[in-house]
Amino acid sequence: MATDEEHIRPDGVDDLTVEALGNISEALEAVEIARGHLYAFHRLSGTGDLTLGKGVAQLREAGHTELADRFERDLVGRNVLHGRWTFQVVEEYDDGYYATFKQLEKEARTALVEGRRHIYESEMKEDRRTHGAPGHEYRPGSHE
Repeated sequence: MATDEEHIRPDGVDDLTVEALGNISEALEAVEIARGHLYAFHRLSGTGDLTLGKGVAQLREAGHTELADRFERDLVGRNVLHGRWTFQVVEEYDDGYYATFKQLEKEARTALVEGRRHIYESEMKEDRRTHGAPGHEYRPGSHE
């Protein structure tokens, strides 16, 4: 196997530990995607509220005052969850679940594999690549 210290398993680390850390890493990747969707939700909800405000102003200008009043009272600027706008949802997620996940994943890697990342994937790459073939190099700049 080619050497790339930051991606090879330290001596004495068993397969199950590498696989467990690989699954935890994969779970974190899913949480990262979920976090991205949460930020998209935040942006889209904010855009929706601002655009709604424009539409309500146009309703009012067109003489539909009662309907415009109802939109303003019941929907414009409304919390998306009890007591929360989307920025508060994002902050609570970031500071709670997400921060805890990131911290524990890093602590596990530090305790078990000297902080190294993607060992499982690195070993999968080594197993699946065609040694010496173009496009199958071990890392950038290598020719093996």
